[in-house]
Amino acid sequence: MGELKDRLQQDLTTSMKARDELRTSTLRMVLTAIGNEEVAGKAARTLTGDEELKVLAREAKKRREAAEAFRSGGAADRADRELAEEQVLGDYLPQQLSDEELTALVAEALAESAASGPQAMGQVMKVVGPKVAGRAEGGRVAAAVRAALAG
Repeated sequence: MGELKDRLQQDLTTSMKARDELRTSTLRMVLTAIGNEEVAGKAARTLTGDEELKVLAREAKKRREAAEAFRSGGAADRADRELAEEQVLGDYLPQQLSDEELTALVAEALAESAASGPQAMGQVMKVVGPKVAGRAEGGRVAAAVRAALAG
């Protein structure tokens, strides 16, 4: 079992004892998502720490998107619940990069790849992807690369 999954299991037990309904349900949900990922495909496997983080980031993104949908649909209480769940998941995710840090990493990747023009987007994304690794959403990274290539 991965280190993150172990921590999630321990925190689930603690939250159940404390009768913290929000944290308990959120941790159960993410542990289920990790379990589903482990058995997806032809053979069951144990996820690496990076794979567990990706599942966690994906679940946090789902909560953020659901909150936006609920808010635009007029269900503010449901949106608040989704945002609260996202915040619980955020406790387990690495610190997100600031815009300045992301811009600096993109500039570094541009220099490394010697790419220019919008057609080089994929080339730059291949270089910057591993450097960002879970510390910024793909959409943010793509927007920063697009802006750097355009400017």
